[in-house]
Formats: sequence, structure tokens, C-alpha cells
Amino acid sequence: MKKQPQITEQTRQKFVEVFCELYSQKPIEKISVQEIANKSGYNRSTFYQYFTDIYELLDSVENDLLNDMKKEMANKELSMHMVQDSLYCLDKREHLLVLNALLGDYGSNHFLKRLKKEITLDQLALNVPQNHSLTPYFIEFYLTTSLSLFRLWLQRQKDLSSEEFFKLVENLYTGGITPYYKE
Repeated sequence: MKKQPQITEQTRQKFVEVFCELYSQKPIEKISVQEIANKSGYNRSTFYQYFTDIYELLDSVENDLLNDMKKEMANKELSMHMVQDSLYCLDKREHLLVLNALLGDYGSNHFLKRLKKEITLDQLALNVPQNHSLTPYFIEFYLTTSLSLFRLWLQRQKDLSSEEFFKLVENLYTGGITPYYKE
């Protein structure tokens, strides 16, 4: 007898949620399949019906998030705000648990590298000289700073509204921190 797709997706989602909760609290090496299964209310054999191991689960979580981002960005025009637009589409309630895990203290640099690759050079309409020896540094600065600020914002439990946060990032890129000294 085949399982109902809705129940199957609910079970898979429960494993994802529990994994993300655990991954935001400790390194992946300290998370066991047994712990995920117990906290999910299922047994280990059920976990293995969905994932071969914890690393496949992590890969699935990353892929789902990046695919959601790609779908959102597919209809957007290329602009110098591509990074902010990408982060803005991740700023949804359904993504917060996953983002807190992937960008948290125990998240991996692997995900950050994948995220940076999704925002390709040709998507960034930055006003930087092409084929200049410093261009890769400009792009890395832009991407890394945006991702770091987004990560900090999540860690601070979004202490600014989305609008305030994205405006702050834009202002920092265009005017630096000097205008904030006056406040």
C-alpha cells in the first residue's frame, strides 16, 4: 500500500525541522540519526526511508532553500541590488528555522560558498571595472559583507524590521558608516 503524499511530506518536513533545531544548537558531528528520529516521534528506519544519512538531509535542506531562492529570483531584473534581493526573498517565516541552522554558529562554510555561487558575477550589475585585477576582491567584499550582515541580523532575532535592515545595508554600501557617526 502506497503512503499518502501529504503524510509523506509531513514526515519529511518533521525530520527537516528537528534537524535544523539541533543544527542551530550543535555541530553536525554531534547530531545522530537516532536523536533526530526520537525528537521527531519516529524510529530510525523511518528516517532511512527519506535520507541515507544526516549529510544527505543537510544537502536536501540546502538544496530546498537554494531552489526556493532561484524560483523567487527568476523573475527579477538584474541589478546592483541582486544580493539584497536574494537575501530579501530568504526573509520569510518558513525559511527562518533553516537559515538559523545553516547560517548559525554551527553552520558550514560549504553553504555560504553555495549561496555565493548562486549569485553569479553576471547577475551582479555592480559598477566595478570588468577584467580589472581588483574586481574579484570587490565582488567578494560585496557578497561576504551582505551575507555577514544578514547572518548577524538573524542572530539578533531580526531586531530591525526587514525594511530597516535592507535600507541599512543599502546605505552602508552607498555612504559607508560615516553618516551614522552623527546620530
